[in-house]
Amino acid sequence: MIKCAQGVLYLSVLVTFAACNAPPVPLDDILIEKTFVPEQCVRAVKVGDFVRYHYIGTFPDGQKFDSSYDRGSTYNVFVGKKQLIEGMDKALVGMCVNERSLVKIPPQLAYGKQGYGNIIPPDSILHFDVLLLDVWNPEDGVQINTYHTPPLCSRKVEVSDYVRYHYNGTLLDGTLFDSSHTRMRTYDTYVGIGWLIAGMDQGLLGMCVGERRIISMPPSLGYGENGDGSDIPGQASLVFDVVLLDLHNPRDGITVTNQQVPESCTRKSVAGDFVRYHYNGSLLDGTFFDSSYSRNRTYDTYVGRGYVITGMDEGLIGVCIGERRTITIPPHLGYGEEGTGTKIPGSAVLVFDVHIIDFHNPSDSTEITVTYKPEECDKQSKKGDFVKYHYNASLMDGTSIDSTHNYGKTYNIVLGANQVVPGMEDGLKDMCVGERRHLVVPPHLGYGERGVTGEVPGSAVLVFDIELVDMEEGLPEGYMFIWNDEVSPDLFSEMDKNGDKEVEPSEFTDYIMRQVTEGKGRLAPGFDPYRIIDNMFSNQDRDGDGKITEAEFKLKADEAATHDEL
Repeated sequence: MIKCAQGVLYLSVLVTFAACNAPPVPLDDILIEKTFVPEQCVRAVKVGDFVRYHYIGTFPDGQKFDSSYDRGSTYNVFVGKKQLIEGMDKALVGMCVNERSLVKIPPQLAYGKQGYGNIIPPDSILHFDVLLLDVWNPEDGVQINTYHTPPLCSRKVEVSDYVRYHYNGTLLDGTLFDSSHTRMRTYDTYVGIGWLIAGMDQGLLGMCVGERRIISMPPSLGYGENGDGSDIPGQASLVFDVVLLDLHNPRDGITVTNQQVPESCTRKSVAGDFVRYHYNGSLLDGTFFDSSYSRNRTYDTYVGRGYVITGMDEGLIGVCIGERRTITIPPHLGYGEEGTGTKIPGSAVLVFDVHIIDFHNPSDSTEITVTYKPEECDKQSKKGDFVKYHYNASLMDGTSIDSTHNYGKTYNIVLGANQVVPGMEDGLKDMCVGERRHLVVPPHLGYGERGVTGEVPGSAVLVFDIELVDMEEGLPEGYMFIWNDEVSPDLFSEMDKNGDKEVEPSEFTDYIMRQVTEGKGRLAPGFDPYRIIDNMFSNQDRDGDGKITEAEFKLKADEAATHDEL
């Protein structure tokens, strides 16, 4: 409590008048009691500023004579231009937005001896409870306060760019009037061509994706004298807290960055190739939307044929196997104005981090590279030969699939008998024992679109490093058994051991196996000998009664060729 001292006047200070026995001291100047002061005062009212404030006007006895609250609108006026009573003009200077003050004005600085109609009597002291809500100056422009800048900024907003951003819109006193966050969708628009209020058009220029800034603007660059008719009053300063999420221009094409190209790149993808690749997909602000890695399988597609979005079709042309690159795709080359409805919003720029696993063309054949060839190479493998070889099998990215070395034994096949994939058949032809080759097998000559579950992915290009270890010459095409010596003229009798004029299966089998053992005949190598002999017997048993008669028995030379004839 401040004690009264007679004859002392408290002018233009913060005071509380104590009641004294002496009569009230007349006011010579305004008295201001600040009842609330905000923690921060970014700007104080100056002469010439335009202000918006609420007030309650009362007489010293507490009787109310006026209130802006009762009218439901602020009092809007220039300060220091004699648009107010002199005492209020003085009291508003130096106030901050959201500051609240109790102002006492003597009559000579109010309505004086004239009063104001029937409302304010002559020589009235007036009390005003004032709350300042807004202040601006006709000279003001857009004010920008950037409070977060991303570490990387490869591009800034320019006139005619299309942007996606989130914002909170408030009045200068902090009253929220709008927010894109509450609608859970960005505000998407062109910049600098009049689609926005002038202050926002200016305030967004120069922003980076990921940048956050406060954009403040006077009403002349906002909604002017009339406001927006609902949440924004007339003559209101506006404050937007903005985060930029996306940016592109309709003239943009795709951009390729962060390329990591392998040292060896003998071939680059062209339109019509079939590509297998992994990717992580995100929006320009880093928001993740999809990944092939999460599905644990590559994305497989033809390129340059419209099977994927246009930007990806372009971005996958000219890549090397093993290459990594970042492909940035504007929305008109991505998912357009509509997006995908869930993960990808409309008009979104897309960023794909891509790793090329392999690619091939449907017209590709097996690629054969001889890595070692012995000096002596008299005999070369051919169709029908029984070959024994070692191999290491992998995918194009080096992922190991299988190796005969793991089992300590060779892989053995008959060439031309469809016992391995066609690409391996091609790679094993015309080899010498001891020769080594490097094979690249496209999927249509390998395991095709389905692959091998758990081992070979669908549509995978295969890599084989092979070595021919041994080879047994096969029989002439069309033969499963041949004679090394002259054929006995009494062949049927020699088979018919019991002389009953019929050859039974056991007699037939014993005879053929004896010829092979004695070196008089040869069975096709690489096949089950007993199955071959069974087939030979069936071909001779014309009537299918389980026995061969002399009338049925014929040599291969005596009839049309069949694979298992004698």
